Amino acid sequence: MSLLDHLPVLVVLLPLMSAPLCVLVDRPFAGWLIALVASLLSFASAIGLLLQVGGGDAISYQLGGWAPPWGIEYRIDLLSAFVLLIVTGIASLVMLFARHSVTAEIPEGRIARFYAALLLAFAGLAGIVATGDAFNVFVFLEISSLASYAVISMGRDRRALNAAFEYLIMGTIGATFILIGIGFLYMMTGTLNMLDLAARLPEVADTRTVRAGFAFLTVGIGLKLAMFPLHLWLPNAYAYAPSAVTAFLAATATKVAVYVLLRFTLEIFGAEFSLGAMPLDLILMALGLIGMLSASLVAVFQHNVKRLLAYSSVAQIGYMLLGIGLASTTGATAAILHIFNHALMKGALFLAVGAVAYRIGAVTLRDFAGLGQRMPWTTAAIVLGGLSLIGVPPTVGFISKWYLVLGTLEQGLWPVAALVLIGSLLAVLYIWKLVEAAYFEPAPAGADTAHEAPWSMLLPIWLLVGANLYFGIDTDIPVGVATQAADALIGSGR
Repeated sequence: MSLLDHLPVLVVLLPLMSAPLCVLVDRPFAGWLIALVASLLSFASAIGLLLQVGGGDAISYQLGGWAPPWGIEYRIDLLSAFVLLIVTGIASLVMLFARHSVTAEIPEGRIARFYAALLLAFAGLAGIVATGDAFNVFVFLEISSLASYAVISMGRDRRALNAAFEYLIMGTIGATFILIGIGFLYMMTGTLNMLDLAARLPEVADTRTVRAGFAFLTVGIGLKLAMFPLHLWLPNAYAYAPSAVTAFLAATATKVAVYVLLRFTLEIFGAEFSLGAMPLDLILMALGLIGMLSASLVAVFQHNVKRLLAYSSVAQIGYMLLGIGLASTTGATAAILHIFNHALMKGALFLAVGAVAYRIGAVTLRDFAGLGQRMPWTTAAIVLGGLSLIGVPPTVGFISKWYLVLGTLEQGLWPVAALVLIGSLLAVLYIWKLVEAAYFEPAPAGADTAHEAPWSMLLPIWLLVGANLYFGIDTDIPVGVATQAADALIGSGR
């Protein structure tokens, strides 16, 4: 076997095995370099996987040579390769950005351990996407969650400890619900392999046990993806975590949770059961719309920019849930597309805010006053990322909302399409607050010492901004992949 045959496991093993190396070397620069190299190699593996499955054939990697469903299988299809590309790409850019940012925010003695924990969070997210085993989803979820609690708690604000504790409590409840749901499915089918589960569940779909398992899984995954009203852990976690952590989690963790929701509801249970026999379509549409509007409204009144963007993330998750709730190929395409597009826009925004935190030491609206003159490149990135968040053409945000509106209009849901547009108008209000402060308010006294962030921070920010613009114009790759993946998922339930 060639090295290419082992890419499904290498994409997970590279960050997983690099984490203890960071602790062993226990040097800040060495820890950063190990994390960066591991992330880049994992990203290269994800690109290789996407190229391999581009033709539509999934890759089955049997651990230990045991054939599924008896052995553990890593299974990479077009959707999982697409999400792996997002996770590994964001991780690589965040690691590049992190060198200066982490040095400013984390005590020197903890930096190597910080990178080890961040790599574990990364490995856990990659494992969730790569595995074809339902129980392994829970295992990797716990690896990622435990590491995330640790890195969030390392924020320099003491409130980071409270945020990490809140996340721990809510995350533990979510993980417990997921484990109970998987246990119920195993009790009825005797298998944990996802494809085998999908084949066996229709025979027992009418039982109370399967319906209870479905309910536990939906609520547990809803907690992990910050679905309204289960999102209360997210604003504080994003606001008080170190800047690199906020950018990484905002662009990856909730997206992977949406991926898990898609995988379980549309592939394992099937669209007919999840969005037909069970009223999940109506629930997701209702909660998606409420979350989209209420979180956007709350964001308008925030003064801490990281909290503002955190509530914006809750609103954007509402768009993804609405797309799934439409129970159509166009709706699922919009949801999958927004997983990719939101990772680009929110990654760019949180990294840019992290650059502001590095230079100024705070990220309130008051600190943004006059920032356009002092940090022109960073501020321009925030403006372009904000335009993408609103959905202004030719950014990726416009493409997501276009497909979402198309999905609603296909079903004659004009009021829902109107609410999507209202959500975009609310985004204009809170993004305008940033623009107004940066360009139209005078800088506070003594602020003339601030200057632009280092190139190693600006480079990943502008790579993401460039991707926001490029994939908003050339949509062939993301739209093509999202459409194929949506066809496979919706078709698997019919």
